[in-house]
Amino acid sequence: MPRLPKGQGPGGRVGVGPLIPPLTEGQRPLRQQVFERVRAAGLIPRVTLARQLNVSPATVTTITQELIEAGLIEEVAPPRDAESPGRGRPAVALGVRAPAHHVAGMKLSDREHTAVVVDFAGNLVADDVIPRRPGPMTLAELLDAVETLLARVCAKAGLDRAQLSAVGIGVPGFVDVAEGMVFWSSVLTERAVPLAAAAGARLGLPVAIDNDANLVALAELWFGAGRSLSDFAVVTIEHGLGMGFVMNHRIYRGAQRLGMELGHTKVQLDGALCRCGQRGCLEAYVADYALAREASTALNWGHKDGQPINILLESLYDHAKAGNATAKSIFRRAGRYLAVGLSNVINLFDPELIILSGERMRYDYLYAAETLAEMDNLVIDTGRPRPPIEIHAWGDLLWAHGAAALALSAVTEGILAPASREMAAQ
Repeated sequence: MPRLPKGQGPGGRVGVGPLIPPLTEGQRPLRQQVFERVRAAGLIPRVTLARQLNVSPATVTTITQELIEAGLIEEVAPPRDAESPGRGRPAVALGVRAPAHHVAGMKLSDREHTAVVVDFAGNLVADDVIPRRPGPMTLAELLDAVETLLARVCAKAGLDRAQLSAVGIGVPGFVDVAEGMVFWSSVLTERAVPLAAAAGARLGLPVAIDNDANLVALAELWFGAGRSLSDFAVVTIEHGLGMGFVMNHRIYRGAQRLGMELGHTKVQLDGALCRCGQRGCLEAYVADYALAREASTALNWGHKDGQPINILLESLYDHAKAGNATAKSIFRRAGRYLAVGLSNVINLFDPELIILSGERMRYDYLYAAETLAEMDNLVIDTGRPRPPIEIHAWGDLLWAHGAAALALSAVTEGILAPASREMAAQ
Protein backbone atom coordinates (compact mmCIF):
# COMPACT_ATOMS: atom_id res chain seq x y z
CA MET A 1 0.00 0.00 0.00
CA PRO A 2 1.29 3.55 -0.68
CA ARG A 3 2.88 5.48 2.15
CA LEU A 4 -0.42 6.63 3.59
CA PRO A 5 0.67 7.67 4.59
CA LYS A 6 3.82 29.75 -2.03
CA GLY A 7 5.49 30.64 -4.90
CA GLN A 8 8.08 33.31 -3.91
CA GLY A 9 10.32 30.96 -1.98
CA PRO A 10 10.22 28.76 1.11
CA GLY A 11 7.44 29.96 3.33
CA GLY A 12 6.14 32.35 0.66
CA ARG A 13 2.67 32.28 -0.83
CA VAL A 14 1.30 32.11 -4.31
CA GLY A 15 -1.86 33.98 -5.18
CA VAL A 16 -5.25 32.65 -4.16
CA GLY A 17 -6.97 30.68 -6.92
CA PRO A 18 -5.79 28.07 -9.41
CA LEU A 19 -2.23 26.89 -9.05
CA ILE A 20 0.06 26.80 -12.08
CA PRO A 21 -0.23 23.63 -14.17
CA PRO A 22 2.63 21.15 -14.43
CA LEU A 23 5.47 21.90 -16.80
CA THR A 24 6.11 19.61 -19.73
CA GLU A 25 9.12 17.30 -19.49
CA GLY A 26 11.24 19.52 -21.73
CA GLN A 27 10.43 22.67 -19.73
CA ARG A 28 11.36 21.35 -16.31
CA PRO A 29 14.61 22.86 -14.99
CA LEU A 30 17.34 20.61 -13.69
CA ARG A 31 16.84 21.65 -10.08
CA GLN A 32 13.24 20.50 -10.27
CA GLN A 33 14.34 17.17 -11.72
CA VAL A 34 16.85 16.83 -8.88
CA PHE A 35 14.17 17.56 -6.29
CA GLU A 36 11.74 15.07 -7.85
CA ARG A 37 14.40 12.34 -7.82
CA VAL A 38 15.05 12.99 -4.13
CA ARG A 39 11.33 12.94 -3.36
CA ALA A 40 10.71 9.73 -5.28
CA ALA A 41 13.69 7.91 -3.77
CA GLY A 42 13.05 8.92 -0.17
CA LEU A 43 16.80 8.94 0.50
CA ILE A 44 19.42 9.12 -2.24
CA PRO A 45 23.18 9.94 -2.32
CA ARG A 46 24.46 12.73 -4.57
CA VAL A 47 26.54 10.34 -6.65
CA THR A 48 23.42 8.32 -7.50
CA LEU A 49 21.58 11.51 -8.48
CA ALA A 50 24.39 12.48 -10.84
CA ARG A 51 24.36 9.05 -12.46
CA GLN A 52 20.58 8.92 -12.89
CA LEU A 53 20.37 12.42 -14.38
CA ASN A 54 23.54 12.02 -16.46
CA VAL A 55 25.12 15.22 -15.12
CA SER A 56 28.39 15.92 -13.33
CA PRO A 57 28.70 15.40 -9.57
CA ALA A 58 29.73 19.06 -9.26
CA THR A 59 26.47 20.17 -10.87
CA VAL A 60 24.44 18.00 -8.51
CA THR A 61 26.39 19.34 -5.51
CA THR A 62 25.65 22.94 -6.54
CA ILE A 63 21.94 22.33 -7.11
CA THR A 64 21.40 20.29 -3.96
CA GLN A 65 23.14 22.96 -1.89
CA GLU A 66 20.66 25.51 -3.28
CA LEU A 67 17.77 23.24 -2.33
CA ILE A 68 19.21 22.74 1.17
CA GLU A 69 19.60 26.50 1.66
CA ALA A 70 16.00 26.94 0.46
CA GLY A 71 14.89 24.55 3.20
CA LEU A 72 13.39 22.01 0.78
CA ILE A 73 15.77 19.07 1.26
CA GLU A 74 18.23 18.03 3.94
CA GLU A 75 21.21 15.77 4.43
CA VAL A 76 20.51 12.51 6.23
CA ALA A 77 23.24 10.18 7.47
CA PRO A 78 22.02 6.64 6.71
CA PRO A 79 22.40 4.05 9.47
CA ARG A 80 25.69 2.14 9.38
CA ASP A 81 25.48 -1.47 8.28
CA ALA A 82 25.58 -3.59 11.41
CA GLU A 83 27.56 -6.27 9.59
CA SER A 84 30.39 -3.90 8.66
CA PRO A 85 30.88 -1.44 11.55
CA GLY A 86 33.69 1.03 11.17
CA ARG A 87 34.36 0.26 7.52
CA GLY A 88 34.67 3.75 6.16
CA ARG A 89 32.33 6.68 6.34
CA PRO A 90 28.78 5.98 5.10
CA ALA A 91 27.64 8.16 2.22
CA VAL A 92 25.39 11.05 3.22
CA ALA A 93 21.99 10.81 1.57
CA LEU A 94 19.52 13.53 0.66
CA GLY A 95 15.86 13.57 1.63
CA VAL A 96 12.91 15.96 1.48
CA ARG A 97 12.63 18.23 4.51
CA ALA A 98 9.23 17.09 5.73
CA PRO A 99 8.27 20.15 7.86
CA ALA A 100 8.93 22.62 5.00
CA HIS A 101 5.28 22.66 3.91
CA HIS A 102 1.92 21.09 4.69
CA VAL A 103 -0.89 20.63 2.18
CA ALA A 104 -4.39 19.19 2.19
CA GLY A 105 -5.89 16.82 -0.36
CA MET A 106 -9.61 16.16 -0.85
CA LYS A 107 -11.67 13.68 -2.83
CA LEU A 108 -15.25 14.83 -3.48
CA SER A 109 -17.54 11.98 -4.49
CA ASP A 110 -21.17 10.97 -4.75
CA ARG A 111 -21.12 9.07 -1.47
CA GLU A 112 -18.64 10.83 0.82
CA HIS A 113 -15.97 13.51 0.94
CA THR A 114 -12.52 12.55 2.24
CA ALA A 115 -9.50 14.66 3.16
CA VAL A 116 -5.91 14.26 4.30
CA VAL A 117 -3.20 16.61 5.50
CA VAL A 118 0.35 15.58 4.61
CA ASP A 119 3.77 17.11 5.13
CA PHE A 120 6.23 18.01 2.37
CA ALA A 121 7.52 14.42 2.22
CA GLY A 122 4.00 13.06 1.79
CA ASN A 123 3.70 11.65 5.31
CA LEU A 124 0.14 11.47 6.62
CA VAL A 125 -0.60 13.94 9.41
CA ALA A 126 -4.39 13.62 9.66
CA ASP A 127 -7.44 12.41 7.73
CA ASP A 128 -11.20 12.78 7.93
CA VAL A 129 -14.37 11.66 6.15
CA ILE A 130 -17.77 13.32 5.80
CA PRO A 131 -20.62 11.12 4.50
CA ARG A 132 -23.19 12.73 2.24
CA ARG A 133 -26.46 12.00 0.49
CA PRO A 134 -25.96 10.86 -3.12
CA GLY A 135 -26.68 13.26 -5.95
CA PRO A 136 -25.22 16.43 -7.44
CA MET A 137 -24.74 19.57 -5.32
CA THR A 138 -24.79 23.25 -6.19
CA LEU A 139 -21.46 25.03 -6.19
CA ALA A 140 -22.39 26.84 -2.98
CA GLU A 141 -23.25 23.56 -1.27
CA LEU A 142 -20.02 21.96 -2.47
CA LEU A 143 -17.92 24.88 -1.21
CA ASP A 144 -19.66 24.66 2.18
CA ALA A 145 -18.73 20.98 2.35
CA VAL A 146 -15.13 21.69 1.34
CA GLU A 147 -14.75 24.39 3.98
CA THR A 148 -16.28 22.21 6.69
CA LEU A 149 -14.10 19.22 5.81
CA LEU A 150 -10.94 21.32 5.68
CA ALA A 151 -11.68 22.79 9.11
CA ARG A 152 -12.17 19.31 10.55
CA VAL A 153 -9.02 17.77 9.09
CA CYS A 154 -6.90 20.80 10.04
CA ALA A 155 -8.18 20.54 13.62
CA LYS A 156 -7.12 16.90 13.67
CA ALA A 157 -3.71 17.87 12.30
CA GLY A 158 -3.27 20.61 14.89
CA LEU A 159 -2.80 23.19 12.15
CA ASP A 160 -4.48 26.46 11.36
CA ARG A 161 -5.81 26.64 7.81
CA ALA A 162 -3.42 29.49 7.07
CA GLN A 163 -0.48 27.17 7.77
CA LEU A 164 -1.27 25.13 4.66
CA SER A 165 0.65 25.92 1.48
CA ALA A 166 -2.04 24.62 -0.87
CA VAL A 167 -5.11 22.43 -1.24
CA GLY A 168 -5.63 19.79 -3.92
CA ILE A 169 -9.16 18.68 -4.85
CA GLY A 170 -10.21 15.71 -6.96
CA VAL A 171 -13.65 15.34 -8.52
CA PRO A 172 -15.12 12.86 -11.02
CA GLY A 173 -15.82 14.15 -14.49
CA PHE A 174 -14.23 16.37 -17.12
CA VAL A 175 -11.67 18.65 -15.47
CA ASP A 176 -9.10 21.07 -16.94
CA VAL A 177 -6.28 21.20 -14.40
CA ALA A 178 -4.64 24.25 -16.01
CA GLU A 179 -7.77 26.41 -15.98
CA GLY A 180 -9.11 24.98 -12.73
CA MET A 181 -12.38 24.32 -14.55
CA VAL A 182 -14.90 21.51 -14.09
CA PHE A 183 -16.79 21.14 -17.37
CA TRP A 184 -19.01 18.35 -16.05
CA SER A 185 -19.07 16.32 -12.85
CA SER A 186 -21.57 14.00 -11.23
CA VAL A 187 -21.10 15.91 -7.95
CA LEU A 188 -22.12 19.30 -9.40
CA THR A 189 -25.46 20.48 -10.72
CA GLU A 190 -23.83 23.17 -12.88
CA ARG A 191 -21.47 22.77 -15.84
CA ALA A 192 -18.35 24.78 -16.67
CA VAL A 193 -17.64 25.63 -13.03
CA PRO A 194 -14.37 27.47 -12.17
CA LEU A 195 -13.98 25.34 -9.07
CA ALA A 196 -10.32 26.10 -8.33
CA ALA A 197 -10.89 29.85 -8.30
CA ALA A 198 -14.13 29.56 -6.33
CA ALA A 199 -12.59 27.25 -3.72
CA GLY A 200 -9.46 29.41 -3.52
CA ALA A 201 -11.55 32.50 -2.86
CA ARG A 202 -13.60 30.70 -0.19
CA LEU A 203 -10.60 29.15 1.58
CA GLY A 204 -8.07 31.95 1.13
CA LEU A 205 -5.55 29.37 -0.11
CA PRO A 206 -4.08 28.28 -3.45
CA VAL A 207 -6.19 25.45 -4.88
CA ALA A 208 -5.46 22.91 -7.61
CA ILE A 209 -8.11 20.57 -9.00
CA ASP A 210 -8.01 17.53 -11.26
CA ASN A 211 -9.99 14.50 -12.36
CA ASP A 212 -10.04 12.00 -9.52
CA ALA A 213 -8.68 9.10 -11.61
CA ASN A 214 -5.64 11.21 -12.51
CA LEU A 215 -5.10 11.69 -8.80
CA VAL A 216 -5.10 7.96 -8.10
CA ALA A 217 -2.40 7.63 -10.77
CA LEU A 218 -0.53 10.49 -9.11
CA ALA A 219 -0.80 8.77 -5.72
CA GLU A 220 0.67 5.61 -7.23
CA LEU A 221 3.42 7.66 -8.90
CA TRP A 222 4.38 9.51 -5.72
CA PHE A 223 3.72 6.94 -3.01
CA GLY A 224 2.94 3.53 -4.51
CA ALA A 225 3.61 0.94 -7.19
CA GLY A 226 4.45 3.53 -9.85
CA ARG A 227 7.47 5.07 -8.12
CA SER A 228 9.87 2.87 -10.10
CA LEU A 229 7.93 2.87 -13.41
CA SER A 230 8.01 5.35 -16.29
CA ASP A 231 4.76 4.29 -18.02
CA PHE A 232 1.71 2.75 -16.36
CA ALA A 233 -2.09 2.99 -16.32
CA VAL A 234 -4.52 3.16 -13.42
CA VAL A 235 -8.13 2.17 -14.11
CA THR A 236 -10.53 3.16 -11.34
CA ILE A 237 -13.89 1.49 -10.81
CA GLU A 238 -16.13 3.22 -8.29
CA HIS A 239 -19.24 5.30 -8.79
CA GLY A 240 -17.90 5.73 -12.33
CA LEU A 241 -15.03 4.33 -14.36
CA GLY A 242 -11.92 6.43 -14.91
CA MET A 243 -8.33 6.17 -16.00
CA GLY A 244 -5.09 7.96 -15.24
CA PHE A 245 -2.04 7.38 -17.42
CA VAL A 246 1.58 8.07 -16.53
CA MET A 247 3.93 8.61 -19.46
CA ASN A 248 7.63 9.21 -18.87
CA HIS A 249 7.03 9.71 -15.12
CA ARG A 250 4.36 12.40 -15.73
CA ILE A 251 0.56 12.37 -15.80
CA TYR A 252 -0.62 12.49 -19.41
CA ARG A 253 -3.78 14.54 -19.93
CA GLY A 254 -3.96 15.23 -23.68
CA ALA A 255 -3.77 18.42 -25.74
CA GLN A 256 -6.77 20.04 -24.05
CA ARG A 257 -6.08 18.32 -20.70
CA LEU A 258 -9.32 16.35 -20.89
CA GLY A 259 -8.04 13.03 -22.17
CA MET A 260 -7.92 9.51 -20.70
CA GLU A 261 -11.71 9.26 -20.28
CA LEU A 262 -11.75 5.48 -20.64
CA GLY A 263 -15.18 5.27 -19.01
CA HIS A 264 -16.68 7.34 -21.82
CA THR A 265 -15.23 5.38 -24.71
CA LYS A 266 -18.09 3.75 -26.59
CA VAL A 267 -18.56 -0.01 -26.45
CA GLN A 268 -22.14 -0.23 -27.75
CA LEU A 269 -23.85 1.98 -30.33
CA ASP A 270 -27.15 3.32 -28.96
CA GLY A 271 -26.45 1.32 -25.81
CA ALA A 272 -27.14 1.87 -22.12
CA LEU A 273 -27.58 5.42 -20.86
CA CYS A 274 -24.52 6.85 -19.13
CA ARG A 275 -24.82 9.52 -16.47
CA CYS A 276 -22.81 11.84 -18.76
CA GLY A 277 -25.94 11.94 -20.97
CA GLN A 278 -24.60 9.82 -23.85
CA ARG A 279 -25.27 6.17 -24.60
CA GLY A 280 -23.04 3.13 -24.92
CA CYS A 281 -20.20 4.34 -22.66
CA LEU A 282 -18.06 1.67 -21.01
CA GLU A 283 -18.92 3.15 -17.61
CA ALA A 284 -22.61 2.47 -18.23
CA TYR A 285 -21.86 -1.27 -18.16
CA VAL A 286 -19.22 -1.49 -15.42
CA ALA A 287 -19.73 1.23 -12.78
CA ASP A 288 -21.72 0.68 -9.59
CA TYR A 289 -24.86 2.36 -10.91
CA ALA A 290 -24.69 0.12 -13.98
CA LEU A 291 -24.58 -3.02 -11.83
CA ALA A 292 -27.42 -1.70 -9.67
CA ARG A 293 -29.48 -0.96 -12.79
CA GLU A 294 -28.91 -4.48 -14.04
CA ALA A 295 -29.94 -5.90 -10.66
CA SER A 296 -33.08 -3.75 -10.58
CA THR A 297 -34.12 -5.07 -13.99
CA ALA A 298 -33.08 -8.71 -13.82
CA LEU A 299 -33.91 -9.36 -10.17
CA ASN A 300 -36.72 -6.85 -9.73
CA TRP A 301 -34.78 -5.11 -6.95
CA GLY A 302 -35.70 -1.54 -7.88
CA HIS A 303 -34.66 0.63 -4.92
CA LYS A 304 -35.40 -2.26 -2.61
CA ASP A 305 -36.37 -0.94 0.82
CA GLY A 306 -34.70 2.36 -0.09
CA GLN A 307 -31.28 0.70 -0.02
CA PRO A 308 -28.26 2.86 -0.81
CA ILE A 309 -26.48 1.66 -3.90
CA ASN A 310 -23.52 0.21 -1.97
CA ILE A 311 -25.86 -1.92 0.14
CA LEU A 312 -27.62 -3.16 -2.99
CA LEU A 313 -24.26 -4.10 -4.55
CA GLU A 314 -23.19 -5.95 -1.42
CA SER A 315 -26.43 -7.93 -1.58
CA LEU A 316 -25.91 -8.61 -5.29
CA TYR A 317 -22.37 -9.83 -4.63
CA ASP A 318 -23.53 -12.09 -1.78
CA HIS A 319 -26.15 -13.62 -4.08
CA ALA A 320 -23.52 -14.21 -6.77
CA LYS A 321 -21.18 -15.87 -4.30
CA ALA A 322 -24.06 -18.05 -3.09
CA GLY A 323 -24.58 -19.32 -6.64
CA ASN A 324 -27.44 -17.15 -7.91
CA ALA A 325 -27.10 -17.53 -11.67
CA THR A 326 -28.66 -14.15 -12.51
CA ALA A 327 -26.44 -12.27 -10.05
CA LYS A 328 -23.37 -14.08 -11.40
CA SER A 329 -24.34 -13.20 -14.97
CA ILE A 330 -24.55 -9.50 -14.07
CA PHE A 331 -20.97 -9.45 -12.81
CA ARG A 332 -19.88 -11.65 -15.71
CA ARG A 333 -21.34 -9.22 -18.25
CA ALA A 334 -19.64 -6.28 -16.53
CA GLY A 335 -16.38 -8.23 -16.52
CA ARG A 336 -16.60 -8.85 -20.26
CA TYR A 337 -17.07 -5.15 -20.97
CA LEU A 338 -14.17 -4.38 -18.65
CA ALA A 339 -12.05 -6.85 -20.64
CA VAL A 340 -12.86 -4.85 -23.79
CA GLY A 341 -11.78 -1.61 -22.14
CA LEU A 342 -8.54 -3.04 -20.72
CA SER A 343 -7.58 -4.65 -24.02
CA ASN A 344 -8.01 -1.29 -25.72
CA VAL A 345 -5.72 0.32 -23.15
CA ILE A 346 -3.05 -2.30 -23.85
CA ASN A 347 -3.42 -2.06 -27.63
CA LEU A 348 -3.23 1.75 -27.56
CA PHE A 349 -0.60 2.47 -24.91
CA ASP A 350 1.38 -0.72 -24.16
CA PRO A 351 1.91 0.26 -20.49
CA GLU A 352 4.41 -1.43 -18.18
CA LEU A 353 1.65 -2.11 -15.66
CA ILE A 354 -2.13 -1.74 -15.31
CA ILE A 355 -3.48 -1.09 -11.81
CA LEU A 356 -7.17 -1.72 -11.15
CA SER A 357 -8.04 0.49 -8.22
CA GLY A 358 -11.05 1.29 -6.08
CA GLU A 359 -13.40 -0.26 -3.56
CA ARG A 360 -15.27 -2.08 -6.34
CA MET A 361 -12.19 -4.31 -6.68
CA ARG A 362 -13.63 -6.23 -3.74
CA TYR A 363 -15.97 -7.75 -6.32
CA ASP A 364 -13.57 -10.26 -7.79
CA TYR A 365 -16.01 -11.22 -10.56
CA LEU A 366 -14.86 -8.03 -12.29
CA TYR A 367 -11.37 -9.45 -12.70
CA ALA A 368 -12.02 -13.19 -12.54
CA ALA A 369 -9.86 -15.58 -14.54
CA GLU A 370 -12.37 -15.67 -17.40
CA THR A 371 -12.36 -11.87 -17.59
CA LEU A 372 -8.57 -11.74 -17.87
CA ALA A 373 -8.64 -14.60 -20.37
CA GLU A 374 -11.12 -12.70 -22.52
CA MET A 375 -8.91 -9.61 -22.30
CA ASP A 376 -5.95 -11.71 -23.50
CA ASN A 377 -8.00 -12.84 -26.50
CA LEU A 378 -8.75 -9.23 -27.42
CA VAL A 379 -5.16 -7.98 -27.13
CA ILE A 380 -3.07 -7.97 -30.28
CA ASP A 381 -1.04 -11.18 -30.42
CA THR A 382 2.58 -10.08 -30.65
CA GLY A 383 4.08 -13.16 -29.07
CA ARG A 384 5.13 -11.09 -26.07
CA PRO A 385 3.52 -11.23 -22.61
CA ARG A 386 0.85 -8.67 -21.86
CA PRO A 387 1.43 -6.07 -19.12
CA PRO A 388 0.87 -7.37 -15.59
CA ILE A 389 -2.31 -6.34 -13.79
CA GLU A 390 -2.40 -5.48 -10.08
CA ILE A 391 -5.53 -5.13 -7.97
CA HIS A 392 -5.56 -2.32 -5.38
CA ALA A 393 -8.84 -2.40 -3.46
CA TRP A 394 -8.35 0.81 -1.51
CA GLY A 395 -10.90 3.38 -0.44
CA ASP A 396 -11.33 7.09 -0.98
CA LEU A 397 -8.43 8.08 1.29
CA LEU A 398 -6.03 6.96 -1.44
CA TRP A 399 -7.77 9.38 -3.83
CA ALA A 400 -7.34 12.15 -1.26
CA HIS A 401 -3.63 11.31 -1.09
CA GLY A 402 -3.49 11.82 -4.83
CA ALA A 403 -5.09 15.24 -4.39
CA ALA A 404 -2.43 16.03 -1.78
CA ALA A 405 0.26 14.93 -4.26
CA LEU A 406 -1.25 17.36 -6.79
CA ALA A 407 -0.97 20.17 -4.26
CA LEU A 408 2.61 19.18 -3.39
CA SER A 409 3.53 19.08 -7.07
CA ALA A 410 2.06 22.53 -7.70
CA VAL A 411 3.82 23.98 -4.64
CA THR A 412 7.22 22.62 -5.68
CA GLU A 413 6.80 23.82 -9.25
CA GLY A 414 5.79 27.25 -7.99
CA ILE A 415 9.00 27.40 -5.97
CA LEU A 416 11.44 25.70 -8.31
CA ALA A 417 10.29 26.71 -11.78
CA PRO A 418 9.12 30.35 -11.86
CA ALA A 419 11.87 31.39 -14.29
CA SER A 420 10.97 28.65 -16.76
CA ARG A 421 7.30 29.55 -16.48
CA GLU A 422 8.00 33.19 -17.32
CA MET A 423 10.17 32.19 -20.31
CA ALA A 424 7.46 29.87 -21.62
CA ALA A 425 4.88 32.66 -21.44
CA GLN A 426 6.94 35.07 -23.54
